[in-house]
Amino acid sequence: MDIDRYVSDLQTQLAAAAEIGDPEARAVAERLSGALDAATRLTVLGVLSDVASEITREIAPGSVDVVLRGRDPHLVVSRPAEPAAAAPPAAPSAAPEPQDDTVTSRTTLRLPDRLKARAEQAAAEEGVSVNTWFVRAISAALEPSAPRPATPRRDSKRGDRFIGWAR
Repeated sequence: MDIDRYVSDLQTQLAAAAEIGDPEARAVAERLSGALDAATRLTVLGVLSDVASEITREIAPGSVDVVLRGRDPHLVVSRPAEPAAAAPPAAPSAAPEPQDDTVTSRTTLRLPDRLKARAEQAAAEEGVSVNTWFVRAISAALEPSAPRPATPRRDSKRGDRFIGWAR
């Protein structure tokens, strides 16, 4: 995804707004225009990250991740695997709970450093965020008969990948 066009549009709009001012206002707008590059890129990345999180909640156990290659963000979509030939359903021991995957909760999880490192490595090998990996692992533990989504392995030498939160 090319962010340059959005940065350029914003700079053009700032220059047009400065045209109605005096020469000093135009000079200030020109100086601000250069500073807008980094701020705009960070803002667009923040929006993309929020959008990817919302979409991930909607398509779980699939996921959408924002991956940076150089300065350009790319969206990586991991779709859940199609279920294999359906076996006859087992008789449920209790009524199934309705699932509402649109509401999420934040949970603090304390892990030993070694276990956290192993989880991060497993998530990286699958090409997903640690959060997505935890959601999938918990879902698999609670629903062991559900098919696990196939995630293509990514070549880690293709670009830089940043996982985490930024504000």
